[in-house]
Amino acid sequence: MAYELWYWPTIPGRGEFVRLALEAGGIAYADKARELGEDGLMADMHARLPEPFAPPYLVADGLVIAQVAAILLHLGDTHDLAPGDPAGRHFAHQAQLTIADMVAEAHDVHHPVAASAYYEDQKPEAARAAQSFRDERIPKFLGWFERALARSAGDWLTGARWSYADLSLFHLVEGLRFAFPRRMGAVEHDCPAVTALHDRVAALPELAGYLASDRRLPFGDGIFRHYPELDRA
Repeated sequence: MAYELWYWPTIPGRGEFVRLALEAGGIAYADKARELGEDGLMADMHARLPEPFAPPYLVADGLVIAQVAAILLHLGDTHDLAPGDPAGRHFAHQAQLTIADMVAEAHDVHHPVAASAYYEDQKPEAARAAQSFRDERIPKFLGWFERALARSAGDWLTGARWSYADLSLFHLVEGLRFAFPRRMGAVEHDCPAVTALHDRVAALPELAGYLASDRRLPFGDGIFRHYPELDRA
């Protein structure tokens, strides 16, 4: 039975972390909101039991799983997209939760006061948030991943084989490069292992078809947004 993935149909956003795992794992799924639109997504979500708090959520075999890290934990266990040993399994989950923390902070740069308010209504606060994110948080997060890769027993976060966490780190780097190209151009010199992992994921044959297709949505609105005034080296 194919999975149903429900996420906003016009942005990569948090749904892209799930799509990458499904695509790389060769797992059959239907991207339902692209078929039924936002109205169909909202109607389905409110009808589910348990009701997800927000997209993305995954539906299959009677399960309704929301939250990216929980979805990927399930896919990792069910489809061999994560290590089978407890230490490796939990570290992949830990890395995914750390990515989720950085994704939330990246979003809050352009919406530091209220998610429901327009960026134009909170520009002074966004400028302050961007400075802290650029100067302190990007190096702190990427530095942690750099050290994790240095201590790994292989080329990937959890050893000799890629896991869903590696795919997610790839998408995180992609998003940061889009939103903060100048800052990332400076910071990545200090994170060569993270950059190399990004390039290895980009070269995976399992992802080649998807990455070259129009099913992979471009950045724009959503979590990662490029405002030139918020980006400095």
